[in-house]
Amino acid sequence: MSDKAVITCALNGVLTDPKQHNVPVTPEQMASEAKAAFDAGASVMHIHLRQQAPGKGHLPSWEVSVSKEIQQAIREACPGVIINHTSGVSGPNYSGALDCIRETRPEIAACNAGSLNYLKVKADNTWAWPPMMFDNAVEKVKDYLDVMNAVGTIPEFECFDVGIVRCVGMYHQVGMYKGPLEYNFVMGVASGMPADPELLPILIKLKRPEAQFQVTAIGREEIWPLHQCCAELGGHLRTGLEDAFYLADGKKVTSNGQLIEAIAACARRAGRGIASPAEARKIFGTNR
Repeated sequence: MSDKAVITCALNGVLTDPKQHNVPVTPEQMASEAKAAFDAGASVMHIHLRQQAPGKGHLPSWEVSVSKEIQQAIREACPGVIINHTSGVSGPNYSGALDCIRETRPEIAACNAGSLNYLKVKADNTWAWPPMMFDNAVEKVKDYLDVMNAVGTIPEFECFDVGIVRCVGMYHQVGMYKGPLEYNFVMGVASGMPADPELLPILIKLKRPEAQFQVTAIGREEIWPLHQCCAELGGHLRTGLEDAFYLADGKKVTSNGQLIEAIAACARRAGRGIASPAEARKIFGTNR
């Protein structure tokens, strides 16, 4: 167990409409939200890219120039910060995500480690969106890992289900990746693992023993006991407007900074300090 907890802020995600939710889109907005999170204790910023044209901020972008501008703005606002870059793409064309990682060389990038039927049902028993497959076949995972290995980016293995956690160990066994290991247990997606604190010890048991781990908890006020459990079991912590809009008391937030303040309090209640960017680099093993 690390005495210090590394806090990641998931600044904006890609599924929310900025017309409906206060999520940042432009480099200036991303930098402002990152600064609020950084000042509250986040050492890592997980970024998604949105289209920059007026009225298009609800759509994803894989333009390398957008990635570079956003990363530069965040780094200028948050000296020493670690960038964790998105890579999630459904379908066979993920060259844009590979290009962003290859050209910008972030310290960390998400590596979705397995496929998931991405589903949700509304209260009226109809689909919240057309059923979709978030496809991450082994060949696709290998393509991401090959690029990350080439540029010195550490993969953060995104695990949406229990079997995917076990797959990460197999990737290591067969030599697809041999560097520092970090698992991200994504809990709370309706068709994936529930945001249940009782499940977390099982996931920790299934990961490779030397690996770091964190939890991404998706939901409303019910997710906060899971964050507290993660802090108490030695995990690193993540929250942000990609994952949640509500605090434990049900209050809706307007900024990433409010969520980071709350999750930093989880670490302190567990008797742990908050890792600085320099300490986070040592914990995760990044060489830059």
